[in-house]
Amino acid sequence: MQLIFWLGITHVQIASVLSTPIKDPVPVFLMILGIMLIAPLLFEKIRLPGIVGLILAGVLVGPNGLGLLARDSTIVLLGTVGLLFLMFMAGLETSLDDMKYNADKAVVFGLATFAVPMALGTVAMMSIGYGVLPAILVASCFASHTLLALPIASKLGIMRSQVLTTTLGGTLITNILALLVLAVVVRAHQGSLTWSFWLFLIPALIVYTFLTLWGVPRIGQWFFQRFGHDEGAEFTFVLATLFVVSFGAELVQIEPIIGAFLAGVAITQLIPQLSPLMNRIQFIGNTLFVPFFLISVGMLVNPGILIKDPRSLLVSGVMVAVAIVAKYLPAWGAGKLFGMDFNNIMVMFGLSVAQAASTLAAITVAYNIKLVDELTVNGTIAMILVTCIASPWVTNQWGRKLKPEAVSVQKLADDHIGDRVLIPVANPSTEDNLLKLAIILAKSANGTLLPLHVLIEENTPISPEAKTRQSQLLSTAEMIAHAAVANVKPIGRIDESIDKGIARVAEEKQASVIICGWKGYSTYQENLFGSVIDRIVQRSSVPVLVSRFPLPIEHTKRVFLAFTTEQTREHSFNQSIELAKSLATELKATLQLLQVVSAKGKTGDLRDIELPPDTPIQQVRGNFVRQVSRLLKTNDLLLLNGGVKHKTQLMALFGKAPEAIAHNHPEIAMIIAYFPH
Repeated sequence: MQLIFWLGITHVQIASVLSTPIKDPVPVFLMILGIMLIAPLLFEKIRLPGIVGLILAGVLVGPNGLGLLARDSTIVLLGTVGLLFLMFMAGLETSLDDMKYNADKAVVFGLATFAVPMALGTVAMMSIGYGVLPAILVASCFASHTLLALPIASKLGIMRSQVLTTTLGGTLITNILALLVLAVVVRAHQGSLTWSFWLFLIPALIVYTFLTLWGVPRIGQWFFQRFGHDEGAEFTFVLATLFVVSFGAELVQIEPIIGAFLAGVAITQLIPQLSPLMNRIQFIGNTLFVPFFLISVGMLVNPGILIKDPRSLLVSGVMVAVAIVAKYLPAWGAGKLFGMDFNNIMVMFGLSVAQAASTLAAITVAYNIKLVDELTVNGTIAMILVTCIASPWVTNQWGRKLKPEAVSVQKLADDHIGDRVLIPVANPSTEDNLLKLAIILAKSANGTLLPLHVLIEENTPISPEAKTRQSQLLSTAEMIAHAAVANVKPIGRIDESIDKGIARVAEEKQASVIICGWKGYSTYQENLFGSVIDRIVQRSSVPVLVSRFPLPIEHTKRVFLAFTTEQTREHSFNQSIELAKSLATELKATLQLLQVVSAKGKTGDLRDIELPPDTPIQQVRGNFVRQVSRLLKTNDLLLLNGGVKHKTQLMALFGKAPEAIAHNHPEIAMIIAYFPH
């Protein structure tokens, strides 16, 4: 009897799995994971973006294909989360400084890529028999677009190029305008387009945008400062921010995708690009949630319905043609106006041609209130299918041809300071910021992190407890590095002194830089006999970054490079400039230079220095410590050049200036960079 019972249960389970659509959660999730794994690999083999494979796989297994999976509430939920994640990561990749610098270009492109599709779309749809309101609504679908190919741009390393920041800014403008058109048309169709609607929408939108861009960074900074030691809490806070801001967008009657993008823009300044937290966000989004969205979009497509009604082919053909032409013309016109080459123009077109998120939202709303018919829905799906295949393909084909100078990110490629970053560790839980700095430098050059712990050899043998602690410290540092997807090789060392151990490992492992922590002051004994840092600097043949971070490194808002006129003539000055530029880029901070000139000294010539556009360079006269202390602000990272001619003790190497500044500003982060001759 028991055997018959179990056979019956097994038969029911097999039947539930083999029935279509599959409803058992385990095989459903297994099939989706299989698609996420296999589809991108197959399509990349035939030189098509993996995104296309996910969309077509959704068509194949969806209700309009083989019917293996139903587009039920679970798929819709995860697809919506994926869409919000996609827009959120677009915001995270957006530099406010780059957008400010390219604001004029973003506004021009945003208005053009909204106005041209609105005009062409309205005329085209009215020419095939559509009324004024339905034609305007469909035209608003042409005007909006989804940054479907953004993961490809990120993979190609062109996220902060001029064409990307222009397109991202333009996307924000055109999507907001298109969704406002949707709201107005729906109200007009319902006969409720009143003054009260306008009086609510415009002020609410202004207040909502201000609260997001002003409030989220401040709340986030407070949270990371209080709970930044808890990595799980950091990630959960970021997710909560995404959905709170997206829900707030719904409350002011705009689409949540706009809120998701604004949430990313608001919080990006708190998350360094190469940090473990950013890696977790991108990994979860690109590996799980965004593929869910792409598969769910594919499941909407019904290719068979196009041949059931001849007029549907006409509507679909017109919509596809207008969508492509109306997005190419603004990209071509704006690109020519800005002096971009054909490759940049095609990348701009490829990113802006995809129709999915806003288009689906608009058509669904319009269909539910009977403003458009099923033919329009079918044409929209056809347009989505064609543009979602074209967008990643075009972006991939021409994005690979972008010239290296189109990318604005500055690396330390010439000096290779991040090739092999040696960082002594004694307590990773309290040296978290030093490890993050080391990881940022290593990842910026695709280099290797070398955590080092030195045990001092004395007259007695090394105790098992000390060896165990060394192993634990290095394991912790290795775990933190792996979380940030950084190459890491931990090193345990036994030597007669810490400074000799560090210097010898630096030589043996061919380190490119050493990062040491500094408490901000020297004891009487250290002043008299020299500290460990003194001796490391004296022995080192590679750059040494003596660093102090009272607050989390993520809070850095400005990299402040201060120097004297004499230091501009030293060989190490250009290295300090490159280090400052790299740190400002990776920490998403602004860069400012301060030259302090002695009372009777001459100013140095800084015209040949290669700096990002609009980098402020200030020249002042007077005492170095007093002038630097006067201009420092909260959340600054002060960078001082420690290059000298003679090696004695640290106080002689760097002078009293660092300690005096640290005394005046105990909350300011500092890096004293020593570059040997």
